[in-house]
Amino acid sequence: MKIDVLAFGAHPDDVELSCAGTLVKMKKLGKSIGIVDLTKGELGTRGTAETRKSEAEESSKVLNLDVRENLDLGDGWFTIDKSNLLKVIQVIRKYRPSIVFANAIKDRHIDHPKGAELVKQAAFLAGLSKIETYENGVLQENWRPPHLFHYIQYYHIRPDFVIDITNEFETKMKSVLAYKTQFYNPESKEETTLISSKKFLSFIESRAREFGGAIEKEFGEGFTSETPLTYDLLNLL
Repeated sequence: MKIDVLAFGAHPDDVELSCAGTLVKMKKLGKSIGIVDLTKGELGTRGTAETRKSEAEESSKVLNLDVRENLDLGDGWFTIDKSNLLKVIQVIRKYRPSIVFANAIKDRHIDHPKGAELVKQAAFLAGLSKIETYENGVLQENWRPPHLFHYIQYYHIRPDFVIDITNEFETKMKSVLAYKTQFYNPESKEETTLISSKKFLSFIESRAREFGGAIEKEFGEGFTSETPLTYDLLNLL
Protein backbone atom coordinates (compact mmCIF):
# COMPACT_ATOMS: atom_id res chain seq x y z
CA MET A 1 0.00 0.00 0.00
CA LYS A 2 1.54 3.29 -1.07
CA ILE A 3 1.20 6.24 1.32
CA ASP A 4 1.91 9.69 -0.09
CA VAL A 5 3.01 11.32 3.17
CA LEU A 6 4.47 9.32 6.07
CA ALA A 7 5.31 11.05 9.35
CA PHE A 8 7.60 9.42 11.90
CA GLY A 9 7.57 10.33 15.59
CA ALA A 10 9.75 9.10 18.42
CA HIS A 11 6.64 8.99 20.62
CA PRO A 12 2.90 8.92 20.11
CA ASP A 13 1.88 12.62 20.07
CA ASP A 14 5.13 13.96 18.53
CA VAL A 15 3.55 14.15 15.09
CA GLU A 16 0.30 15.59 16.40
CA LEU A 17 2.09 18.40 18.22
CA SER A 18 4.36 19.29 15.33
CA CYS A 19 2.90 18.53 11.90
CA ALA A 20 -0.68 17.24 12.28
CA GLY A 21 -2.04 20.34 10.57
CA THR A 22 0.11 19.66 7.52
CA LEU A 23 -1.07 16.05 7.39
CA VAL A 24 -4.70 17.17 7.53
CA LYS A 25 -4.01 19.67 4.75
CA MET A 26 -2.49 16.95 2.59
CA LYS A 27 -5.48 14.71 3.25
CA LYS A 28 -7.81 17.49 2.09
CA LEU A 29 -5.79 17.61 -1.13
CA GLY A 30 -6.57 13.95 -1.74
CA LYS A 31 -3.26 12.52 -0.54
CA SER A 32 -2.90 9.44 1.66
CA ILE A 33 -1.30 10.04 5.06
CA GLY A 34 0.15 7.88 7.81
CA ILE A 35 2.10 7.95 11.06
CA VAL A 36 4.77 5.58 12.33
CA ASP A 37 5.58 5.89 16.03
CA LEU A 38 9.05 4.61 16.90
CA THR A 39 8.19 3.84 20.55
CA LYS A 40 5.16 3.41 22.79
CA GLY A 41 6.13 6.37 24.98
CA GLU A 42 6.23 4.01 27.95
CA LEU A 43 8.68 6.10 29.98
CA GLY A 44 6.36 9.10 30.04
CA THR A 45 5.68 10.37 33.56
CA ARG A 46 1.93 10.38 33.04
CA GLY A 47 -0.22 7.61 31.65
CA THR A 48 0.94 4.18 30.48
CA ALA A 49 1.83 2.47 27.23
CA GLU A 50 -1.74 1.17 27.14
CA THR A 51 -3.36 4.59 27.58
CA ARG A 52 -1.02 6.09 25.01
CA LYS A 53 -2.06 3.36 22.57
CA SER A 54 -5.77 4.10 23.01
CA GLU A 55 -5.11 7.84 22.79
CA ALA A 56 -3.13 7.35 19.58
CA GLU A 57 -6.05 5.41 18.14
CA GLU A 58 -8.44 8.23 19.00
CA SER A 59 -6.09 10.81 17.50
CA SER A 60 -5.78 8.72 14.33
CA LYS A 61 -9.55 8.94 13.89
CA VAL A 62 -9.46 12.70 14.32
CA LEU A 63 -6.76 13.01 11.66
CA ASN A 64 -8.43 10.46 9.37
CA LEU A 65 -5.16 8.58 8.92
CA ASP A 66 -4.85 5.86 6.32
CA VAL A 67 -2.31 3.92 8.40
CA ARG A 68 -0.61 4.05 11.79
CA GLU A 69 2.05 1.68 13.12
CA ASN A 70 4.21 1.47 16.24
CA LEU A 71 7.69 -0.06 15.89
CA ASP A 72 8.17 -0.38 19.69
CA LEU A 73 11.91 0.37 19.61
CA GLY A 74 12.06 1.25 23.32
CA ASP A 75 11.27 4.68 24.72
CA GLY A 76 14.40 6.46 25.92
CA TRP A 77 16.71 3.56 25.13
CA PHE A 78 16.56 2.98 21.38
CA THR A 79 19.79 3.32 19.48
CA ILE A 80 20.74 3.81 15.86
CA ASP A 81 21.88 0.29 15.05
CA LYS A 82 21.41 -2.23 12.28
CA SER A 83 18.37 -3.87 13.83
CA ASN A 84 16.45 -0.61 14.28
CA LEU A 85 17.53 0.73 10.90
CA LEU A 86 16.17 -2.40 9.23
CA LYS A 87 12.82 -1.97 10.98
CA VAL A 88 12.50 1.58 9.67
CA ILE A 89 13.73 0.54 6.21
CA GLN A 90 11.05 -2.16 6.11
CA VAL A 91 8.25 0.29 6.86
CA ILE A 92 9.56 2.84 4.34
CA ARG A 93 9.67 0.18 1.66
CA LYS A 94 6.24 -1.07 2.68
CA TYR A 95 4.54 2.31 2.19
CA ARG A 96 6.89 3.90 -0.41
CA PRO A 97 6.12 7.51 0.66
CA SER A 98 6.90 10.49 -1.55
CA ILE A 99 7.31 12.73 1.51
CA VAL A 100 8.70 11.69 4.89
CA PHE A 101 8.45 13.89 7.98
CA ALA A 102 10.70 13.12 10.94
CA ASN A 103 11.53 14.52 14.38
CA ALA A 104 13.41 17.75 14.96
CA ILE A 105 17.15 17.58 14.37
CA LYS A 106 17.78 19.18 17.79
CA ASP A 107 15.43 19.20 20.76
CA ARG A 108 14.92 18.94 24.51
CA HIS A 109 13.99 15.24 24.58
CA ILE A 110 16.93 12.99 23.69
CA ASP A 111 14.73 10.69 21.61
CA HIS A 112 13.79 13.45 19.19
CA PRO A 113 17.20 14.04 17.54
CA LYS A 114 17.88 10.28 17.75
CA GLY A 115 14.63 9.63 15.92
CA ALA A 116 15.50 12.28 13.35
CA GLU A 117 18.87 10.68 12.61
CA LEU A 118 17.47 7.13 12.62
CA VAL A 119 14.85 7.99 10.00
CA LYS A 120 17.34 10.01 7.95
CA GLN A 121 19.78 7.10 7.76
CA ALA A 122 17.05 4.55 7.09
CA ALA A 123 15.54 6.69 4.31
CA PHE A 124 18.89 6.65 2.51
CA LEU A 125 19.62 2.97 3.12
CA ALA A 126 16.12 1.98 1.97
CA GLY A 127 17.22 2.94 -1.55
CA LEU A 128 20.06 0.41 -1.64
CA SER A 129 18.97 -2.73 -3.47
CA LYS A 130 21.65 -4.91 -1.84
CA ILE A 131 20.04 -4.41 1.56
CA GLU A 132 17.41 -7.13 1.66
CA THR A 133 14.22 -6.81 3.71
CA TYR A 134 11.08 -8.90 3.61
CA GLU A 135 7.37 -8.44 4.22
CA ASN A 136 5.33 -11.59 4.79
CA GLY A 137 8.22 -13.59 3.37
CA VAL A 138 8.36 -11.58 0.14
CA LEU A 139 11.48 -9.61 -0.78
CA GLN A 140 10.76 -5.89 -0.72
CA GLU A 141 11.76 -3.55 -3.52
CA ASN A 142 14.18 -0.80 -2.60
CA TRP A 143 12.69 2.69 -2.20
CA ARG A 144 14.27 6.00 -1.26
CA PRO A 145 11.75 8.75 -0.43
CA PRO A 146 12.26 11.72 -2.75
CA HIS A 147 11.71 14.20 0.10
CA LEU A 148 12.67 14.12 3.79
CA PHE A 149 11.83 17.04 6.07
CA HIS A 150 12.14 17.54 9.84
CA TYR A 151 9.35 19.21 11.78
CA ILE A 152 10.18 21.65 14.58
CA GLN A 153 9.36 20.73 18.19
CA TYR A 154 10.18 22.40 21.53
CA TYR A 155 13.50 24.09 20.74
CA HIS A 156 13.32 27.18 18.59
CA ILE A 157 14.78 26.40 15.18
CA ARG A 158 14.53 28.71 12.19
CA PRO A 159 12.32 26.94 9.63
CA ASP A 160 13.38 26.52 6.03
CA PHE A 161 9.72 26.62 5.05
CA VAL A 162 6.32 27.03 6.71
CA ILE A 163 3.00 25.41 5.81
CA ASP A 164 -0.18 27.43 6.30
CA ILE A 165 -2.47 25.42 8.62
CA THR A 166 -4.96 28.16 9.43
CA ASN A 167 -7.90 26.03 8.30
CA GLU A 168 -6.48 22.90 9.90
CA PHE A 169 -5.43 24.25 13.31
CA GLU A 170 -8.65 23.29 15.09
CA THR A 171 -8.33 19.67 13.93
CA LYS A 172 -4.66 19.64 14.91
CA MET A 173 -5.48 20.69 18.47
CA LYS A 174 -8.29 18.16 18.69
CA SER A 175 -5.79 15.43 17.78
CA VAL A 176 -3.37 16.73 20.44
CA LEU A 177 -6.05 16.77 23.13
CA ALA A 178 -6.88 13.15 22.35
CA TYR A 179 -3.85 12.44 24.57
CA LYS A 180 -5.81 13.08 27.73
CA THR A 181 -3.16 11.71 30.09
CA GLN A 182 -0.38 13.83 28.63
CA PHE A 183 -1.71 17.36 28.41
CA TYR A 184 -3.43 19.86 30.66
CA ASN A 185 -6.26 18.35 32.68
CA PRO A 186 -7.14 20.15 35.95
CA GLU A 187 -8.88 17.00 37.23
CA SER A 188 -5.81 14.79 36.87
CA LYS A 189 -4.07 13.60 40.07
CA GLU A 190 -0.89 12.58 38.25
CA GLU A 191 2.44 14.36 38.60
CA THR A 192 2.65 17.66 36.77
CA THR A 193 5.12 17.83 33.91
CA LEU A 194 6.22 20.46 31.43
CA ILE A 195 3.82 19.27 28.76
CA SER A 196 0.89 18.76 31.15
CA SER A 197 0.94 22.41 32.21
CA LYS A 198 -1.62 24.84 30.87
CA LYS A 199 1.15 27.06 29.55
CA PHE A 200 2.40 24.28 27.27
CA LEU A 201 -0.84 24.27 25.28
CA SER A 202 -0.53 28.06 25.07
CA PHE A 203 3.00 27.55 23.78
CA ILE A 204 1.79 25.21 21.03
CA GLU A 205 -0.73 27.81 19.90
CA SER A 206 1.83 30.62 20.15
CA ARG A 207 4.38 28.67 18.10
CA ALA A 208 1.75 28.05 15.42
CA ARG A 209 0.88 31.75 15.43
CA GLU A 210 4.58 32.67 15.20
CA PHE A 211 5.14 30.44 12.17
CA GLY A 212 1.87 31.59 10.65
CA GLY A 213 2.80 35.22 11.16
CA ALA A 214 6.08 34.64 9.34
CA ILE A 215 4.12 33.84 6.17
CA GLU A 216 1.34 36.36 6.89
CA LYS A 217 -1.18 33.69 7.87
CA GLU A 218 -2.86 32.97 11.20
CA PHE A 219 -1.33 29.55 11.95
CA GLY A 220 1.59 27.63 10.50
CA GLU A 221 3.91 24.66 11.00
CA GLY A 222 7.64 24.95 10.39
CA PHE A 223 10.04 22.46 8.85
CA THR A 224 13.74 22.16 8.09
CA SER A 225 15.38 20.57 5.08
CA GLU A 226 18.96 19.33 4.82
CA THR A 227 18.87 19.71 1.03
CA PRO A 228 18.25 22.91 -0.93
CA LEU A 229 14.65 23.71 -1.83
CA THR A 230 13.82 24.89 -5.33
CA TYR A 231 11.48 27.68 -6.38
CA ASP A 232 9.67 27.97 -9.69
CA LEU A 233 10.07 31.73 -10.05
CA LEU A 234 7.33 31.91 -12.69
CA ASN A 235 4.81 30.73 -10.09
CA LEU A 236 5.86 33.63 -7.86
CA LEU A 237 4.92 36.27 -10.46
